[in-house]
Amino acid sequence: MKILHLISSSRGSESFSNKLGNSIIEKLLAQYPEATVRDHHLAKSPFPHLEEVHLTSFFTPEEHRSPEQLEAVRHSDEAIAELLEADRIVIEVPMYNFSIPSTLKAWIDHITRAGITFTYSDSGVEGLVKNKKAYLAISSGGIYSEGVMKDADFTEKYLRFILGFIGITDIEVFRVEGLNMQQFKDHALPKAQKMVEEFAF
Repeated sequence: MKILHLISSSRGSESFSNKLGNSIIEKLLAQYPEATVRDHHLAKSPFPHLEEVHLTSFFTPEEHRSPEQLEAVRHSDEAIAELLEADRIVIEVPMYNFSIPSTLKAWIDHITRAGITFTYSDSGVEGLVKNKKAYLAISSGGIYSEGVMKDADFTEKYLRFILGFIGITDIEVFRVEGLNMQQFKDHALPKAQKMVEEFAF
């Protein structure tokens, strides 16, 4: 088994999404000791935000790409290769302003490519990234899994949609939430880690 581990927080090891993501990795390795893990620190080695040269390179046949376009498309090709090689994907998702970090959005923009990770047909869109399972480790200062703020959560809903769009529909979500709330913050991480420990991977 090959595990792709995407780390998107800029807080490094102090990040709660990182701590929760590491718990998921540890549980996967305990369940599948032969597995290998490929870490990708999106905050330390970010993908460039899409510019004209990237978009042009995506839609230019390889044999007609300029040297600049070949370099621009390299980031996307490498990210897609990592994704296609993986059996499991663990994505750490700190909530920034009710949504995902721009580093993670940039990665998504590079892996979502027509004809490679999804295709259009007469019956609609078909995702081409098959037989993968994803785990989301979402952290937030408030409570967004339920209650009055649930509709303000644009992390899980967006990621479920965009991953499903490219074919990844088997998704499990773990949350460490209430980190900025006095009544929840001390128990938020242990509670989330217990849910990981009790989950049948």
